[in-house]
Amino acid sequence: MDTNRQKMLNGQPYDPSSPDLAKHRQQTHELCLEYNQTPESDVQKRTEIITTLVPHQGAGAYFQGPIQFDYGDNITVGQNFYANFNLTILDVCPVKIGDNVMLGPNVTIATPLHPLTFQQRNVRLQADGRETNYEYGQPITIGDNCWLAANVTVCPGVTIGEGCVIGAGSVVTKDLPDNCLAVGSPARVIRQITADDRLTDFPY
Repeated sequence: MDTNRQKMLNGQPYDPSSPDLAKHRQQTHELCLEYNQTPESDVQKRTEIITTLVPHQGAGAYFQGPIQFDYGDNITVGQNFYANFNLTILDVCPVKIGDNVMLGPNVTIATPLHPLTFQQRNVRLQADGRETNYEYGQPITIGDNCWLAANVTVCPGVTIGEGCVIGAGSVVTKDLPDNCLAVGSPARVIRQITADDRLTDFPY
């Protein structure tokens, strides 16, 4: 495995302009574009593309599209996963999503981090003539049976517990416990979700 790729996955500072990573990202971006331009009626082609893009997915996973990923093979989704329009996953570190997770429109899941000081963050010239910057990342985990509503952003290093609901427009910057309702920017736990939240006159 390329040294920079290993550093990237380990959350260490790495050079994203390395030839191996740059080629991988380009291939993934082109597959995302192809998926986004393929009609929903062409189920076979869409299935072939998304299986190549995200090889680690459970049965019944569905990506509405448009989608945008950096690498794709650092993403794992469980059974009956559903993503609505405009899903962005920046997967420089592993992104693990459980079973029966629903993502609303415009959800962003971002693992990359950049240094706070501009001296470390700015682009620099390498000995071989390449211009690059250094970045690092932290993995993200989303537990089973979660619903992230429209325009939710999940930040690097966050773990969202099982059974959570994240309100529209929220920015999740810290870990959240199981079965909570969280809203806001930054997202804060409003309360636990309990049996009292079950709807009446519902089919089941």
